[in-house]
Amino acid sequence: MPQAVPPDAPEPSRSAGEPLRPHPLLARYYASEPERRRRVRAWFDETAGHYDWITQAMSFGSGHWYRRRQLAATGIGPGSRVLDVACGTGVLAAAARPLTGPTGRAVGLDPSAGMLVRARARGVRELVLGIAEALPFPTASFDLVTMGYALRHVVDLGATFAEFRRVLRPGGQVLVLEITRPQSRWGFAFTRFYLGRLVPFLARAGGRATRELFEYYWDTIDQCVPPATILAALAEAGFAEPRREIELALFSAYRGTVR
Repeated sequence: MPQAVPPDAPEPSRSAGEPLRPHPLLARYYASEPERRRRVRAWFDETAGHYDWITQAMSFGSGHWYRRRQLAATGIGPGSRVLDVACGTGVLAAAARPLTGPTGRAVGLDPSAGMLVRARARGVRELVLGIAEALPFPTASFDLVTMGYALRHVVDLGATFAEFRRVLRPGGQVLVLEITRPQSRWGFAFTRFYLGRLVPFLARAGGRATRELFEYYWDTIDQCVPPATILAALAEAGFAEPRREIELALFSAYRGTVR
């Protein structure tokens, strides 16, 4: 069963103006932040056509079902306005459409033009090219902001969560889905083998860029800041009752509410 974890860690400590990165720069792939942005965007553009089948295969077909279940748990309904940040191929945004109905909105935003093409093919009508740290939307314009497995790719957790908070109306919610490095020795060893070796090996069918992206996928999980830091960053951005639900010691759902 999911377990709620209270934000019992201190606020993230960093110098004034310093970004709160989800993980350190990974020298194996890039040497600077601008290079990281270019390379990650290029990876997603090049792998957009293969991304769905690989992620569905690696989750044994349960990935879309899990996203829909977490989305339904937010309680959104007809007329709700939903923004899916880093929407990728549009799975969450597409799942939100039948919940919001014809009077609501389900908007997808992503920095990869290739991913937006795939999201449009999935049926997501409102799509915007952009980044999480500078959302091109008015203040208090959404009821729910979601992000699925992309928090590791932002530049600054603090700026990202501040933007989520800004575009949410009072009473609005945030839902961030992520993969968390298991704490047990055996859980970590299995996950490292599965996500770090087996999945990239299978992803070779999609070409070199696809293999590299999924090697990077595991390295960002391995090097990601701990859940307590993410919860503290949500609190620092102004979200009330930030909490984390964990399933199978691997899948984290972070939630918070705007008061």
